Amino acid sequence: MQTVIHIQGHVEHSITLDPTLWIFDDRRLNLDHYFNDDYVEKDELEEYKKSIGKHWSREIMEGATFPPTIETEKEFELTKTITGTYGIYLKHFLKNASPKADATTISFEDSTGKTYDFPIEQVDEFILKYCIDGKPIKEDGPVYILLKDGSNRDEPIKNIVKINIR
Repeated sequence: MQTVIHIQGHVEHSITLDPTLWIFDDRRLNLDHYFNDDYVEKDELEEYKKSIGKHWSREIMEGATFPPTIETEKEFELTKTITGTYGIYLKHFLKNASPKADATTISFEDSTGKTYDFPIEQVDEFILKYCIDGKPIKEDGPVYILLKDGSNRDEPIKNIVKINIR
């Protein structure tokens, strides 16, 4: 099984993705909660501003020392990170690849050579599921392609080895 995915084709920069590193990515989505009715998508910039403000307030109130509770919070966050089921939006990586202006199709190729074609305008709809219960997807992996609306959650596109932009 291949453990990396290539984004290539009609792009400014061909890139290689290694899903085993995404477990620590702040852009990850907790898929255990994502497809629930009560999930609310967060604005990343707004969340960042809130966390900086909280940190600033904590330093003003407590000084720059690190009380024991911060270490406990970090340990809890690490445990939570390692045991969840996660995905990440494809759009984050496609932005770095910079599809050319006249690109019209995004194509996912699996290990058998079968392709799944979609209009490039749908790029915001794709989630790359890369880990189940804190473990990288080995069987039929390295990622599963899920649609944002969850319509293919039970039958995702598997064995993806290449993403072509045409």
